[in-house]
Amino acid sequence: MGTIQILNIPSYVSSYYLAGLNEIGRFEYEPNEEFRKWNGTPILILRIGKKNIVIDNHDPIGVQQGLYDEAALYYTTNKLKEKPDYNLPKVRALFPHYPVNLWWLYKKLFGFDWYRECGLEKVLRDISAHTKRPPYRNFKNTYEFTNYIFFSGSIWKKEGEANIQRAQFIKTCRSNSTINFEGGLVPRKEGNFSQLDEALGTKRYSWKEFEKKSSRSMVNFNNPAVLGAISWRVGEYLNLGTFLLSLPWKIYLPVFPIHGEEIHMIEDTREIPELFKFLLRNPTYHKKVASGGKKYFHNNCTPRSQILRIYKDITQDF
Repeated sequence: MGTIQILNIPSYVSSYYLAGLNEIGRFEYEPNEEFRKWNGTPILILRIGKKNIVIDNHDPIGVQQGLYDEAALYYTTNKLKEKPDYNLPKVRALFPHYPVNLWWLYKKLFGFDWYRECGLEKVLRDISAHTKRPPYRNFKNTYEFTNYIFFSGSIWKKEGEANIQRAQFIKTCRSNSTINFEGGLVPRKEGNFSQLDEALGTKRYSWKEFEKKSSRSMVNFNNPAVLGAISWRVGEYLNLGTFLLSLPWKIYLPVFPIHGEEIHMIEDTREIPELFKFLLRNPTYHKKVASGGKKYFHNNCTPRSQILRIYKDITQDF
């Protein structure tokens, strides 16, 4: 395997892929004037051999056409099904992933360029964002079955449908006497979200609390995020080896987790009460899906496996 060159300085949102490069160990920072304008953005640009690879971690706002033209392959976190330019021939989907605390590697790898290219204020904001994220680790599968459910999430300013879906999940949990629920939606300071009052929580959880409580949760709930994007939590839930309950995807994945084996899919939040009844009577099914989700993560989603997949794609397909 040859050395992979990093051609720009991405924001913390791309830290998962730098973690993968760090695990493999064959990489170097080789700043490229052509891609300088992408410093400090959710874009990571790599070179393998003589081929450029783009990893686009933006919300699903569309393909960056100039980068697409320069790339041999263009990977995107949010390959939105309804956006035509994501169907261009060089565009490929990514497996679930999430930002991790890796600011020390950014400092070591990019050195003074990090401050010079991105500006001190941007770097300090990025370091702060890093420290609010967990460091990456591949969790051991310590399965347990309880009636405890934890869910805490933000209220999105312009995502009414997603907010309501989350609120319905929370209210279903709270109204079920057999469920021990903790959490709620985190209130926003601005905007009128009175229709969500019954789903509000009382605190904001640190990443350590979130990780610990999510790992114990009987169910972890996923719905499409901002503009239909995949939530960072999907990768985290799969890594934790928990039972993942999801509404339909609005983005493509390279391989979707299998319903009933690696995930439990529903079409509507009105299905949740019956699912809770079923799970409490069928812990064997619960364990099968939770364990299957962890295997899906191990096979496809670790930082190392995602970098190796990209390397294999570019060396075999071209």
